[in-house]
Amino acid sequence: MRFFVTGEQNRQMVLNTIVLLFLVYMVVLWVSLGLMYFQRMGLTATSVQEYYLGSAARFTEPRSYQSLLEVSHAHLFSMGMLAVTLTHLLLFAPLADRIKVFLSLAVYLGAIGDEGAGWLVRFVDPRFAYLKIAMFLLMEVSLAVLIGIVIYGLISQRRRQHATRKHPHRKKLAGRGTH
Repeated sequence: MRFFVTGEQNRQMVLNTIVLLFLVYMVVLWVSLGLMYFQRMGLTATSVQEYYLGSAARFTEPRSYQSLLEVSHAHLFSMGMLAVTLTHLLLFAPLADRIKVFLSLAVYLGAIGDEGAGWLVRFVDPRFAYLKIAMFLLMEVSLAVLIGIVIYGLISQRRRQHATRKHPHRKKLAGRGTH
């Protein structure tokens, strides 16, 4: 009863709505990440190599140390904040801890690997283009899975809250079997 008297259910609904809106924003960001990648290169080693090493046929120069550093600086911060926020929200998802750890590792590995692989293509060996492609795909897939799991969890929670508000006796009955 305290939950309804103090208005905690309203704060929960507001928080749930804010997080859901953040996740919608993350979906837009996720789409733009993919669009930016495919604007510059594709899923072939040749396209990645041409982007980082330049192409005489397309009259493009190799990426400079300074341009890579500027992009890395911005990406490492923004992707780090995105990853920590999404993995924090994942803590509240009804999943086994092993799955949460695996998904967290995947998103961080994908983000760091995606950023680092470009440097490796440019300054170490063009064959790291395959790593760049793999890390980009890992990052995009793991972000999509994280966003999807958290959205699903929030929508499920909203439905449970709505059902509990509509039928308060369900909460009492549901609680009996768990003790």
